[in-house]
Amino acid sequence: MRHQVLPRILVFGALALVGAGCSDAPSTGPTPPGGGQNYVLDYNVFAASIEPILSTYGCDNVACHGGGIRGTFELSPNGDKNFAFDFEQARMQVNGHNPPLSPLATKPLAPECGGPGHAGGYVFYRLDHPDYLAILAWIEAGEWE
Repeated sequence: MRHQVLPRILVFGALALVGAGCSDAPSTGPTPPGGGQNYVLDYNVFAASIEPILSTYGCDNVACHGGGIRGTFELSPNGDKNFAFDFEQARMQVNGHNPPLSPLATKPLAPECGGPGHAGGYVFYRLDHPDYLAILAWIEAGEWE
């Protein structure tokens, strides 16, 4: 049942982007490569730039993802950071075949900007927000190996 709802959410999110005037909405990407490839992300960029963004918005708060797994995403709690653990968790929220549709990028987006919904609320109400762009740039900089 959940799989039937997700495409509808994506369609409605895309319609919201058109109707709400959010520019540069996530688009479809290239055909996924086949066979055993791994999407490699830069740990150092994550530790220096992405982890601080997650902390700034309270994603690692014990009432949010830092308090244990919420949905499919868990972070080490603020005050007891484990960057390697958080990196692995963030990697699981990345769609290397279509980076703009990665949950790490879409979940914090407001619905009018294509966000699929997020129980913790919305962080980004503009697709040109510097922190959103930093997350997206980190994901898009990944490489298939």
